[in-house]
Amino acid sequence: MSVIVVGAGIAGIACAREVAAAGLPVRVLERARVVGGRMSSKRLAGRPVDLGAAYFTARDPEFSAVVRGWQDAGLVREWTSEPAVLAGGRRTGAPGPVRYAAPGGLRSLVTDLATGLDVRLGHEVSRVGPGPVVDGERADTVVLAMPDPQSARLTGAPSPEWSPVVAVAAGWSRRRWPDLPVAFVNDHPVLTLVADDGARRGDDAPVLVAHTTADVARAHDTDPDAAVPLVLDALAGLLGLTVEPEWTYAHRWRYASPGQAREEPFHLGEDGIAYAGDGWGAPKVETAWRSGTLLGRALAARATAG
Repeated sequence: MSVIVVGAGIAGIACAREVAAAGLPVRVLERARVVGGRMSSKRLAGRPVDLGAAYFTARDPEFSAVVRGWQDAGLVREWTSEPAVLAGGRRTGAPGPVRYAAPGGLRSLVTDLATGLDVRLGHEVSRVGPGPVVDGERADTVVLAMPDPQSARLTGAPSPEWSPVVAVAAGWSRRRWPDLPVAFVNDHPVLTLVADDGARRGDDAPVLVAHTTADVARAHDTDPDAAVPLVLDALAGLLGLTVEPEWTYAHRWRYASPGQAREEPFHLGEDGIAYAGDGWGAPKVETAWRSGTLLGRALAARATAG
């Protein structure tokens, strides 16, 4: 039984790991030059900055075991369990589970999971069809581990809507804001989240990363850099940041989060095309890992039964 996984985010890599562990041939095709998907890190001003997922939590026992392994290897650190909430000119707290971060950027965790797998980077897939086939190549199973709108472009199937985000990173010469590991911004016309990337990374670099609302992202879909002045104005109002940063960087995530959650952790169709990712559950890193892992096990069980 041969498996082709399209997409090298954490869901696709987790799926491929389970398939490979069962002794089945599996290849991962990724159009980008690196693995990671929305756990993306960009090197800015000499250090990695997380522009996609802001952090992750670990509730699932199996995923918690994976996280402990990352901690032992120095890839993961506990960041905070008390994010702030900014709303109506007031700051309150929202205590909850530990938020984990990665000193080398969240992408480093996907890179670790991908060790030993056959991953083809810079490989853009144009079409997935009945058979199933990937650009004319037959496989027993094709896994689409990506946001629904992207998989829909490959298969021609309908897709639910996903919400976009523009992530803006900004760096100053020194820290000019109050202690703020991460803050959820409620009922704001521009921002939904602000993260202190220096606190997140553990190096105290004076870098903030802000996520815009979906409306702002849609308005700046073709020119995410044009959202930067709006974000800086919003940071000035929220944090009193009146000094211009030394540098900024904007990245558009056209499909940042699913518009609706599903109860199923993955989909494995009779046509041999399967789907995994954080669209199959809550939009979380842990959800994506679990989706890919459970799908990989289902594929291994199908092969054994066959």
